[in-house]
Amino acid sequence: MSQNPGMPSEPAADPGLTTCLNCHAPMPRELRFCRNCGFRLGEGTAEYTETVRFADKHQGVLAPDRATASGQPLVTTYGLSSGMAPALSGPVQKRRKISGMTWMFLGLLVFFIAAAAFTAIVTPNRPGMNIEFAAAAPRSMVGVDGFDDAEGGATFGNVEPPGSPADKAGLVGGDIITSFDGQTVSDEDDMSDLLAKTPIGKTVDVIYIRDGETKTTQLTTVGRAEFDRLNKAFRSRPEGRGLFGFDDGRTERVAIPNTKIFGVRLDEISQSRPADLAGVKKGDVVIEFDGIPIRTVDEFGMRVRRAIPYSTVLVVVMRGSERLEIPVKMGKQ
Repeated sequence: MSQNPGMPSEPAADPGLTTCLNCHAPMPRELRFCRNCGFRLGEGTAEYTETVRFADKHQGVLAPDRATASGQPLVTTYGLSSGMAPALSGPVQKRRKISGMTWMFLGLLVFFIAAAAFTAIVTPNRPGMNIEFAAAAPRSMVGVDGFDDAEGGATFGNVEPPGSPADKAGLVGGDIITSFDGQTVSDEDDMSDLLAKTPIGKTVDVIYIRDGETKTTQLTTVGRAEFDRLNKAFRSRPEGRGLFGFDDGRTERVAIPNTKIFGVRLDEISQSRPADLAGVKKGDVVIEFDGIPIRTVDEFGMRVRRAIPYSTVLVVVMRGSERLEIPVKMGKQ
């Protein structure tokens, strides 16, 4: 027999529980409203703001929207003292909120990332930045072992590999470049910057100083791929590399007295090797090798390696104040 809303509920099997008159869900007798449907005894359905958390049905407790549909009891411990209702079997999960400080930190992080990206896009290259930021970009190469500062310009140790732009232009180690493509070169940084700005394959005018004299030549720059190809061709050439017979760790660049010429002094000659057999002596200063001026230790070593094994080259040396021309039949490394 149904009861009218607002009337006292029928006794339940458990003396500590009663039944909601509206949805018939079990509820503690001490409560004046149903946590399942909001029915308030004597007043009808009403809204309430208390927060009730329910465990998952696998732990034996159902959320309000599933309790009535399944016919199982609704259980909660919110606002109840011990003994009034079963305790939840699992830990209560609280929803975390992002604080105002966290939002402010995230906003600043986004701002700095955006500012860095904008700066990288709009900031032009400045002098001295070309190499660092353009390292991955294709750049022109002339075929020398690297540049160094020199009085009045930029110099280098030797030309390499054979067939490189500098080699074809007739440059040799020790030359001082003072102008490149119409631009003045004052030091190594100027030369590096100019190369970074020069398109690959461009033919440029080069002004340089050798033995105190100013000379002019032209060269056509190449890219990394061509430079690597020339290097590989030299290393793997079937003839092999030349052998002279000296200790390259015991050589020194020296000035020739009463001239503006430098040469390479040989402080150790290997016995029974090409140089020794040809008559080259310890202390001789090489100033020319196979028609090429020798002004640095690196250039001399490179020219020896470039020589075709078993070919005869003319070596010019200074022995004291005497200038000697010595034919040397090269060996093979």
